[in-house]
Amino acid sequence: MDAIYNIFKAYDVRGKVGTELTADVANKIGKAFADWLPGNGPIAVGRDMRLDSGEIADAVIQGLLAQGRSVVDIGQVTSDMIYYAVGSLGLAGGAMITASHNPGEYNGIKLCREKALPVGLESGLDQIRDHVLANTFKPAAKTPGTISKKDIVEGWIDHVLTFVDTAKLTPLRLVVDAGNGMAGAIFPELEPYVPWEITELYFELDGTFPNHQANPLKFETLHDLIEVIKRDKLDGGIAFDGDGDRAFLIDETGVVLTGGTMTAMLADYFLGLYPGSNIIYEIRNSRTVPRLVEKAGGKGIMVKAGHAYMKQAMLKYDAPFGGESSGHFFFRDNWYADSGLIAAVVGIYVATLSGLKLSELRQRYTYFVATPEVNFEVEDKDGAITRLARQYQQFDINMLDGITVTIDENTWFNARPSNTEPVMRLNAEAKSKSELDALVAKVSGIIEGNRPR
Repeated sequence: MDAIYNIFKAYDVRGKVGTELTADVANKIGKAFADWLPGNGPIAVGRDMRLDSGEIADAVIQGLLAQGRSVVDIGQVTSDMIYYAVGSLGLAGGAMITASHNPGEYNGIKLCREKALPVGLESGLDQIRDHVLANTFKPAAKTPGTISKKDIVEGWIDHVLTFVDTAKLTPLRLVVDAGNGMAGAIFPELEPYVPWEITELYFELDGTFPNHQANPLKFETLHDLIEVIKRDKLDGGIAFDGDGDRAFLIDETGVVLTGGTMTAMLADYFLGLYPGSNIIYEIRNSRTVPRLVEKAGGKGIMVKAGHAYMKQAMLKYDAPFGGESSGHFFFRDNWYADSGLIAAVVGIYVATLSGLKLSELRQRYTYFVATPEVNFEVEDKDGAITRLARQYQQFDINMLDGITVTIDENTWFNARPSNTEPVMRLNAEAKSKSELDALVAKVSGIIEGNRPR
């Protein structure tokens, strides 16, 4: 029972296949989701390329059909395409079978309701979980739902291109690393419409991730992409995660434009289009973002990390754009949902309009030195947060999501339990690398239960 309970995370379902997330559990989630969703409209189901995603998808579909819900099967897609399917087709909701960047032994289910609205523990996933655990569902429908298949790729690419003026795109030489994930199937569909010469890296779909973990937030996974940039003297690169809803840009020198840098850059662009707008950012994101937003005449609004929280805030404040440090970027004109492909295309477009190299843009939108996210396996996460609060009690402390300590206007850190993995995550910024290194060393010691350094 605990194993099933624990797969319901803050904003999706995620667990090890066979021991935590089984076909039987997936079938029950399908039934509970069908019962919980308002109305009786059809539901989109998509899946990634993991070895067991087909089996999990079939189980969810059978659960939906049993409760009388019709299903639109959109096949193998990136996660951002489920939101497009639900929004553009006016469906009651959607289920995407994916574990994003997690290793191959994991799988998961991302759920959304009408207009691609998020379904997290604070917005319905808790109710779905409780019905799955109690094995309580509405009586099976007298007439099961029907299933239809729909190819949405062409419509999706058309939608992505509405975010830019393709006539203003200029020829570029780029390498794209799909990490053997779903972007490898979808990005080639974009290529005929953009004047970019693309070197495709690891575009073969393979749920075992034979080349590297499909998680560009771990910069060590970008080694091969950076080597290609330098070897072939390219203009830059794009790296996607396993389910294609996150993307990072890498400049022509092989340096990553972090989630903070990209959030600031894209926020500046959208504030140019929509002056005075609200911009949403999550608590781990670079403090470059609120400073840039304020300078550009907008209003920055901080929320908890996680796509459910981001989407809710995007909708509440009618924000044209929002960004996470993890590489999730959200767009009002995409049903307030995130998309790796839209972020990548708009990011390259912004560079084109500026006439600057990606490295020059990176420098323009980077005010601080940030540490790559550090993960800790900690048994007592609450205890670690308590130790940090005690050690830094004289500073400004924010407990919105984990603990955020602001030491001065240039120095801060956030430590929070992951919503998707059994770890604690540390993000920090300072004005210089030496200051940052000292801060990270001290905070790391406290998290690990050592004496403050």
